[in-house]
Amino acid sequence: MMTNPTGRITQGQFSFLPDLTDEEIIAQVEYGLGKGYAWSVEYTDDPHPRNTYWEMWGMPMFDLADAAGVMLELQECRKAFPRHYIRLMAFDNTRGIESIAMSFIVNRPANEEGFTLERQEVDGRRLRYTIRGYGANRPEGQRY
Repeated sequence: MMTNPTGRITQGQFSFLPDLTDEEIIAQVEYGLGKGYAWSVEYTDDPHPRNTYWEMWGMPMFDLADAAGVMLELQECRKAFPRHYIRLMAFDNTRGIESIAMSFIVNRPANEEGFTLERQEVDGRRLRYTIRGYGANRPEGQRY
């Protein structure tokens, strides 16, 4: 499911809840740091469900001791991209691979346009469906 009844994008943890405050974000980052996770900040103006590779803000933050470093990077990303989707991702490398342990959106545009489901009839009675974001009709950087 891509959106809830209010039309908000629902990707990652906490996506059905109201937006997290900075204090709540700090608590989640500290939880991840306590587990040994490395954090990264990512942003996009195309939150399509299959767009899993968002732009990375800086490098992943390994060996952090507290949440202040993540929050500093998050604030800088918010200043540079105030109308984009921004998410925090925590990587767990305890098994020797980089797997995502936590992911949640921490910034959204004021107006989330959502998605449309397009149906295409092909040979015979077969149907194909495509999900397209309303914002994708505009050029990159002007979607929200």
